[in-house]
Amino acid sequence: MPAPARPRLPPDLLAMMARGVSVIVGSRDQANRPSIMRAVGSDVAADGERITVYLSRRQSRQLLQDLAATGEVAVVFSEPATHRSVQVKARQASLRHAQASDVPVLARYLSSMEHEVQRVGYAPPVTRAMLAHQLEDVVAVSFQPEQAFDQTPGPQAGTAFSEGTA
Repeated sequence: MPAPARPRLPPDLLAMMARGVSVIVGSRDQANRPSIMRAVGSDVAADGERITVYLSRRQSRQLLQDLAATGEVAVVFSEPATHRSVQVKARQASLRHAQASDVPVLARYLSSMEHEVQRVGYAPPVTRAMLAHQLEDVVAVSFQPEQAFDQTPGPQAGTAFSEGTA
């Protein structure tokens, strides 16, 4: 059986996701009740084939339970200043404890988010408070996107990015 086609995101969207913008992570339980939480970090491979988002265990208990039970994840990346957004989905997310090797990724994300949030009028201390975490409390959620959708408000919202769209 051939591997399913992967969504092809436009390079400028991949670059936006990779530089570190607002990230909201969602899943569902067995009864389809949703759970969501803001990520405290993200890491997107240059080709978009692998994404890791970081969640505070203390703030994301239900979401982490749902991710562990279903493996299903939906993540929205959004640029605060423009609301340009993309949603990616997968059915096989894996979870692990964050490690010391994740610290530079989390620091880079925080720096980028300080800049992004400052563009809409909030000083870096606001972002630092919003994304505060302790490494031993952070869970890394990794997945390979299976679907992607334009989520920028407007007439194209909800349009799927499929193979060959970019």
